[in-house]
Amino acid sequence: MSLSGLKRLLVGKSLPTSAHAEERLSNAAALAVLSSDAPSSVAYATEEILLVLVAAGSSALGYSIPIAAVIMLLLGIVILSYSQTIKAYPNGGGSYIVARENLGLMAGLVAGGSLTIDYILTVTVSVSAGTAALTSAVPVLKKHTVLLRSRIY
Repeated sequence: MSLSGLKRLLVGKSLPTSAHAEERLSNAAALAVLSSDAPSSVAYATEEILLVLVAAGSSALGYSIPIAAVIMLLLGIVILSYSQTIKAYPNGGGSYIVARENLGLMAGLVAGGSLTIDYILTVTVSVSAGTAALTSAVPVLKKHTVLLRSRIY
């Protein structure tokens, strides 16, 4: 089987260019889906770090300050990177455009695909966390967790 045949089997047939407009998200839908990435990452990452530290024992909580310092360093690097991207692409340039123009088409596609997967996983984690919060607040719903998650999706 050729590479294009394998791709068609896994992903499906490519859409014609005329159908692309129908597949686009409205501004409201795109904002709801795509803007949740940063806030949810901040919320869930902090919770998971604390869960691991608490599970490791009370003495491990002392690592929370160094971990916070490393996270702040990483945020500083991201801010610097975004600042450089904004200067280089004043009319807008997301990961796909920046990677494509600097590293080639394949790198741009990898960046775009990675972001798409990231957004899908962010929504999945958000739904799971929301369901966990709901069943925690209303314990009688605990036995319906899977049903609740499937209805939200």
